[in-house]
Amino acid sequence: MRAILPDPDFIVWTGDDTPHVPNEQLGEEAVLSIIGNLTHIIKLVFPDTKVYSALGNHDYHPKSQLPPAQSHIYEETAKLWQDWMEPDSLQTFRTGGYYTEKLLNHTGYRVLVLNTNLYYDQNKVTADMEDPANQFSWAEQVLTSAASNKEKVYIVGHVPPGFFEKKRNKPWFRPNFNRRYLELVQRHHAVIAGQFFGHHHTDSFRMFYSSDDTPISAMFLTPGVTPWKTTLPGVTDGANNPGIRVFEYDTQTLLVKDVVTYYLNLTHANVARARWEKEYRLCEAFQVPDASPASMHRVLEKVAGQQCHLQRYYELNSVSYDLSRCDEHCRADHVCSIREVDFHRYERCLEKEGATVARLTLLPLLLSVALSIFGVTL
Repeated sequence: MRAILPDPDFIVWTGDDTPHVPNEQLGEEAVLSIIGNLTHIIKLVFPDTKVYSALGNHDYHPKSQLPPAQSHIYEETAKLWQDWMEPDSLQTFRTGGYYTEKLLNHTGYRVLVLNTNLYYDQNKVTADMEDPANQFSWAEQVLTSAASNKEKVYIVGHVPPGFFEKKRNKPWFRPNFNRRYLELVQRHHAVIAGQFFGHHHTDSFRMFYSSDDTPISAMFLTPGVTPWKTTLPGVTDGANNPGIRVFEYDTQTLLVKDVVTYYLNLTHANVARARWEKEYRLCEAFQVPDASPASMHRVLEKVAGQQCHLQRYYELNSVSYDLSRCDEHCRADHVCSIREVDFHRYERCLEKEGATVARLTLLPLLLSVALSIFGVTL
C-alpha cells in the first residue's frame, strides 16, 4: 500500500483479519493477537495516517457471534485502536462495536462505522432482537443530526445487506435487519456520500433507489487481500487474486470521483515474483464520469445490457482470477444482486431475468425447427 500511495488522507479497514477456520483452531487470545499484529503493522507503515476500522464477523470468538453488549474482545480491540479513535468513539465501540466521528476532524464531514455483524444471519446471539445494541436508533440519530448540521457522511461496515452474487438467493442479513438498513439509507440518502463494505472477498457494488427508482446511493464492496477459496456450499472455487484499492474523492463534497484497484497476479507470482500492479480504473473501464450513484447506475445498465461490459465486470469481480465466460444465468445472479438489495425485489428480478434466460435458451431450438420446416440442414 505504501508503494502505491505513501500518504493517503485516511485508511478504511473493513475487517476479517483472522484465518477462516473452525472455532476450535482459534480462541479469544488468538483473535486479539492477530488483530493486534495487523494494527501494529499498519501503524508502522502509516504512522501518521488516520484509520477507520470496522470489525469483521471473523474478528470475534466464536466467529460471527458478536454480541449487542460490552465484551472482552470489544474492550481489548478498543485498546488496540485507541490511537485512532476519539473518546466518544471508544465508548460506543466498547458497548456495541460501532462509532462515529468527524472525518479527519473536519466540520461538515463525518464517518459512520457500523457493526453490521449484529445483523448477520449466522449471528445466533441477535436472532430474536429488533435493534441489537440500539445501533439502528443510534444511526438514525447520527444521520438526522448530520442533516441538521449540513454534514456529508461516509458509512463503513463489514457484512453488507442484500445478496451474494456468487450464490443465488444467499442473503447476509436477517430479513428484518435488511429492511431496516435499506429504509435507513432511503431516508437519509441526501447526507450519505458513500458506503464502503467488505465480507464478500469479491469486487462488486450495490445500488440503492428511491421509491421512483432514482439512484440515491452506491455501496462499494472492496475485494479481499487474502486469496481464499470459499467453503460456502454451492459456490464453485470462489477464489480471488489479492486486491487493494484507492478511492479518489472530492474533498469539498465527498463525492467518490474514481476507484483504482491494484492486484497481485497469483499466476505470475508463482512462476516469477510477486508484483502489485494496477488492475483497472473504474471510470476508464466503464466509461463513466465519476463514481456517483447516477454513474454507478449507468455501470449497472452497461453490465446488464452489453456482453462486453458484463464479461469485464465478471473478470474484475474475482480480481482477474476467474476469466471464464459469464453466461445468462451468471448475468442474472450478478445483475440482480447489484440492482436489488430488497429481498422481494431481488426475487422478482430473478424471475424476470429467468424468463429472459429461458427465452434465450429456447431461441436456438425454435430457429432449428423453423429451418427444418423449410428443408434447411443445420
